[in-house]
Amino acid sequence: MTRALLSAVVLASAVALAQGAPQKAPTGGKPVPAKRDGPDVERLPFTPDSIRQVVQHHQRRIQECYEDYMAEKDATVQGRLMTTFTIDANGLVKDAKVVRKASTLKDPNLHDCVEAVLSSMTFPKPPDGADHPIEYPFNLKAIE
Repeated sequence: MTRALLSAVVLASAVALAQGAPQKAPTGGKPVPAKRDGPDVERLPFTPDSIRQVVQHHQRRIQECYEDYMAEKDATVQGRLMTTFTIDANGLVKDAKVVRKASTLKDPNLHDCVEAVLSSMTFPKPPDGADHPIEYPFNLKAIE
């Protein structure tokens, strides 16, 4: 019976770890936050450099959008996407858009994908509690 209970506890711990749940410290103290992938936006100041760090961390996902929608049509197609978005008081993105007139890549599916990636990003919270509009260009080309 004890062995079955211990197995259940070990299995539950492994599932919690795999799901990224906070772990208890070995001494039974405060929970230790799960390790995050990417910049720790809770600790970063709200600066142009930290905004760049967050966007660069997600650059791979933007590139995947490009490869999914453009490279499969013509691997020689490359170009620029100008994007705009607003970082709100909580560091969340709202109103993410591709500025079509300022972009050379015109595929609407690519635009939708990039807008979805931008909308999923989290940035450091602005200290003034205000919304901050951002313009951010992406130069995309097929990776060889």
